[in-house]
Formats: sequence, structure tokens, C-alpha cells
Amino acid sequence: QVQLVESGGGLVQPGGSLRLSCAASGNGFGPYTMAWYRQVSGKQRELITLISIKNHTYYAPSVKRRFAISRDNAKSTMFLQMNSLKAECTDVYYCNRGISPPLTWGRGTHVTVSS
Repeated sequence: QVQLVESGGGLVQPGGSLRLSCAASGNGFGPYTMAWYRQVSGKQRELITLISIKNHTYYAPSVKRRFAISRDNAKSTMFLQMNSLKAECTDVYYCNRGISPPLTWGRGTHVTVSS
């Protein structure tokens, strides 16, 4: 059973940057496309970016040119570099598969953008 653990969140000022990490235990990411999601309490989880095993990427318009996704398959780790953060980026961020049926969701990592 793969367990996903997100980390790297915190409090950052508008315009600042954060780098989130996602670590997968067990069988790791395997050949699957992986993704980052965000969720505000009470709202549906939203896919914001994904990356294939061949490093093909997709970004939602809201984060394009500000966020960058990457993965290290050997270490079963994925990253999300978040730049030019805005107050509306305040969310809980999760990682999971991007296309295939999801794994059990981790606890996420909280990102708060505030001055």
C-alpha cells in the first residue's frame, strides 16, 4: 500500500515562494502520472498540475507560469515550486495520482499566503 506524505507548507507573504514535497512509501509512484491538488475547506479538491512518468506536464491556467512540478522517480518524490504566491493560493495541498484511480489521500500540507 502506497502512503503519500506532503510537506513544505507554511505561512508566506504575497509574492513569496514555497517548495512543496510529496514522498511516496511502498511501491512509490510507479509508472503513474502524478499530480498536485488543492482544496479549500468545504470545497471540491482541484487539480492544479500533473506530471507524467516521461515528465510531460500540465498546469491549470490559475498557476501556469508561477508553479513548477517535478518528480524524482528513483526517490519516489515529487515537488511543487510555487512562486509569486497570492492570497487566493491559501489552501491545503495534496499529491496523488493524476489520471488513474487515486491512492489513499495523505493529510496534505497547509499553505497560507498572508501579509
